[in-house]
Amino acid sequence: MIPKCVLVTGGSGFVAGHCILQLLEQGHFVRSTLRSLAKEAMVRDILQNAGMVHSDRLSFVAADLLRDDGWTKAMAGMNVVLHVASPVQPGQVASEDEVIIPAREGTLRVLRAARAAGVKRVVLTSAFHAVSWGHPHDGHMFTEADWTILDGPGVDAYGKSKTLAERAAWDFIATEGGGLELTTMLPVAVMGPVMGKDVSGANHIVQRMLEGAMPVVPNLFIPVVDVRDVASAHVMAMTNPAAAGERFLLSNGRALSLKEIGAIIRAALGDAARRVPMRALPNFLVRIAARFNTEMRPFVPDLGYAKKTSNDKAQRVLGWTPREPREAIIAAATSLAGRTG
Repeated sequence: MIPKCVLVTGGSGFVAGHCILQLLEQGHFVRSTLRSLAKEAMVRDILQNAGMVHSDRLSFVAADLLRDDGWTKAMAGMNVVLHVASPVQPGQVASEDEVIIPAREGTLRVLRAARAAGVKRVVLTSAFHAVSWGHPHDGHMFTEADWTILDGPGVDAYGKSKTLAERAAWDFIATEGGGLELTTMLPVAVMGPVMGKDVSGANHIVQRMLEGAMPVVPNLFIPVVDVRDVASAHVMAMTNPAAAGERFLLSNGRALSLKEIGAIIRAALGDAARRVPMRALPNFLVRIAARFNTEMRPFVPDLGYAKKTSNDKAQRVLGWTPREPREAIIAAATSLAGRTG
């Protein structure tokens, strides 16, 4: 493979970090954006500790999703952009615009800069939140053809932000994209080995279990995908001709209940997982608690419901083969166990 010059947005992020590691391992030249270059040394140290190779092929540039400054410099000479950066604030927020506007406007800012620089393809990190929220519980098998129903039950600001940002991206490509190609990635709950001190994605669930912050769990089901597989799908999609103009749902079989996730952690970590919950809270108690606790309200519509997902398209088109969810859960728990005492 001829090395590419790849821009990865949000280089201090969880998925972005794993993308950078894999791109460098494959010999590509990587430039990554940070809101402030004051973070560069820290991010380099984190990547180095995670096994980074070819560090001389990695550079950084300052650019913020909310500002035009820096994006022309960031895009200069790039063949491909992996636009991974996006606000992550699931649950309740003071104003939905705090999440929606940066996600949508930031995505459009990146696409405009990529088009102006003559970039060939942008691979955008969307989310399962743009696919499956707000739908009836009828046993439907979710695929890339589905979109979240914005006014449906259980749709929070984060779900709206991912849906609206991706919709805006496709609209831009259709009306203003010129020759720019777009591919979008729709990962389910992302878990896996943590790099650095920050904990992101669905790893927060594992962290809270290990800390004993969840003495019991609601009867919720989570479809899990490994962050390393999410990164590999991004890298595959950036050069595969058949990926242009496509969405890819990144999932791995059936959803696991929080109780099952806890059991996997306990079996793998033994005494280090002594605080991990073993019991599920009855649904009626969760519904009662949600009347008084706004943080619990988004859970109520999905109590007891395991969403079905298909990764057939990613396997067929990209040649993508994900790990078992157990591997992602154990990797996350192992990397977090030393922090919880």
